Amino acid sequence: MNIMILLADRLKVAGLEVLNPQDFLGLILRFAFNTAVVVVLVRYMYYSVAKRKDYLFTYMMISVVVFLLCYLLESVKLELGFALGLFAIFGIIRYRTDSMPIKEMTYLFVVIGITVINALANKKISVAELMFTNLVILFMVYGYEKVWLLKHESAKMIVYDRIDLIVPEKYPELLADLRLRTGLEQIHRVDVGRVDFVRDTCRLTIYYEDRTDYINLADQADQVISHGDGNDD
Repeated sequence: MNIMILLADRLKVAGLEVLNPQDFLGLILRFAFNTAVVVVLVRYMYYSVAKRKDYLFTYMMISVVVFLLCYLLESVKLELGFALGLFAIFGIIRYRTDSMPIKEMTYLFVVIGITVINALANKKISVAELMFTNLVILFMVYGYEKVWLLKHESAKMIVYDRIDLIVPEKYPELLADLRLRTGLEQIHRVDVGRVDFVRDTCRLTIYYEDRTDYINLADQADQVISHGDGNDD
C-alpha cells in the first residue's frame, strides 16, 4: 500500500495523475453513450439493410478509436480544427480493395460525425442538447432507411444475344423478351451499349424497380468495371 501511494505521488510530481474520479467517470459515461448510439445506427439500421459484416466491424472500430482520440486530446484545444482534420484524413483514405459505395461512405461520415460530437462536446453544451443532436441524427437515418419508402430503380448490365430486337421499331418486343428471360417484371427502360456483329451479341443496361431494400453490390461492381474498360474487345 505504501509503495502504491509513493508511486502515485511520484506520478503526480511527474505531471501525471493516477486517477481522477470525476474525469474517469465522465469518460466512461460518454463512451457508453456514444457506443450505444453507434450500435443503434450501425447494427440495427445499417446492418439490417446492407448485411455487410465487414463494414459493421469498420464502423464500430472507427467510432471507438476516434472517440478515444478526440476525448483524450481535447485538452490540446484544437477542437474544431482537429475535428475538421479528422474528416480530411478519412476523406483521403482509400481502402486498397474494392471502392467503398456511396451509401457506406455516408454511414462512415455519420459515424465519425457522431463520435466527434460526443467526444468534443464541452461543458457549455448541456446533456439535453447532446441527446437531442444524437436523436435527430438517428431519427433522420431511420426515417430515410425505413419509413420514407421511396421506389428504388436498380440497373443491371447483361450481354444480350438477340441483336435483331435492339432496333427502335422492336423496342416493345425487346422489353417483353427481357422480362421473360430475366424474370424482372418491372423493367422500365433499356440502354443499348456496345454491339458485336461478329458474335451477334450486345451489351444492355436494364433499369427496373427494385422492391427490396437490398442493393445489389455485384451490379454496382459491373457498372464500375464497364466504365473502366472502354478499350476492351
